[in-house]
Amino acid sequence: MARTQGSHAGTTGPKVRDAALRLFARHGFAAVSMRQIAREVGVQAGALYLYTPDKQTLLFELMRDHLEDLLAAWDPPEGGALRRLEHFVRHHIAYHLDRPDLVFIAYMELRNLSPENFATIEGLRRDYENRLEAILNEGVATGRFDVPDTKLATMAVISMLTGVTTWFREGGRLSRTDVGNLYWDMVRKAVLAA
Repeated sequence: MARTQGSHAGTTGPKVRDAALRLFARHGFAAVSMRQIAREVGVQAGALYLYTPDKQTLLFELMRDHLEDLLAAWDPPEGGALRRLEHFVRHHIAYHLDRPDLVFIAYMELRNLSPENFATIEGLRRDYENRLEAILNEGVATGRFDVPDTKLATMAVISMLTGVTTWFREGGRLSRTDVGNLYWDMVRKAVLAA
């Protein structure tokens, strides 16, 4: 079978994903058609099916790959819970500031996943949350942290950290380093034992 004009095996697949990411983030999953994605890539709509079976698979793979990459990038340092918590905070912010569209999709488009895909994404999210909760549990066990409910604290910290992608702008009042320092100071003060 001849390749569709404008389609190149090594570049079109990533272009399809990039276009889907931009369009899903800008317009929402439900409002985007495969024809729009094809137009954005510069290929015929039928060519997309050489790279993905459907729009649901595109959404799922974007979310899955984002979370798998996030988990793989987490390399906790040696040391106590406080040191690992600081590393988690700074890692989370730095990783997510580079991927605001993926972060938006990963939180706002969960409702559009099939039940099977939703279960997979929830499992990956839970794995990430469990890493933070383990740090908090260790800090509580050693008396370093005073956190009455580590599950609730985990969700609150992740929500606070992830929210930075909604307001941070390069060249704005605060640099990435400033944001990391300020968020670390807030998290540290929220969990430390008196």
